[in-house]
Amino acid sequence: MTRYRGEQVAFDLLRVEPGPARVVEAPASDEAVLVLLHGEIEWNGVRATRASVFDERASAVYLPPGCSVTVTAGQLSELALVTTVAARIAAPPGAVPTIVGPTDVVVHDRGEPGWRRQVYDIAVDQVPARRLLVGETVNAPGEWSSFPPHKHDGGDGEPALEEVYYYRFDRPGGFGLQGIYEADGAERAEFVRDGSVVGFARGYHPVAAAPGYRLYYLWALAGVPRRLAMHEDPAHTWLHTQH
Repeated sequence: MTRYRGEQVAFDLLRVEPGPARVVEAPASDEAVLVLLHGEIEWNGVRATRASVFDERASAVYLPPGCSVTVTAGQLSELALVTTVAARIAAPPGAVPTIVGPTDVVVHDRGEPGWRRQVYDIAVDQVPARRLLVGETVNAPGEWSSFPPHKHDGGDGEPALEEVYYYRFDRPGGFGLQGIYEADGAERAEFVRDGSVVGFARGYHPVAAAPGYRLYYLWALAGVPRRLAMHEDPAHTWLHTQH
């Protein structure tokens, strides 16, 4: 099982076989979002299908703390499960799961030549979450995203959010590079392939797709305040003036 567990956010990849129903539950004091990556499932009586993360928008379920959803697969299906960690969130009385359909997903075309991408908000304004934000990004071959480099670790007044990326590629052999660096000079690069997971609590984190391969990544952030705000690296903000 592909897995990441940080201080504020966790990621698990779930494979659901056809057959008996499976119950997925959020921890008692944490919230969760379940995203269909591909397959055919029914959750709480609502059917959802997705052939590919590259060609169709997601379906998802937001689970308040302690709430659950019953999942039945019509074929082998993959689901991403993201949860907060040690958030100590109390679910409001009567809280129930919120189902997000493909038409609820908000699409943003971002960037300029060289760093163009499509960003899909899945669990942002669509759900009453307290700490968790979830979406997807697709890079065209050779393009960059999370660019110009930005961060959201709270060091410059932005919300302090931990993030995790889960990567997929549209062809076998596809790969990309995930950079993570801080203003104090700390830096590293991760070579990412289909199924890689990288988490980061601090630093700027640009990502690039190799030429010839479309790159997808699911992103999940957790922290307070729950707000999609970022701080761009001042060294690269001049790029905005060139277009």
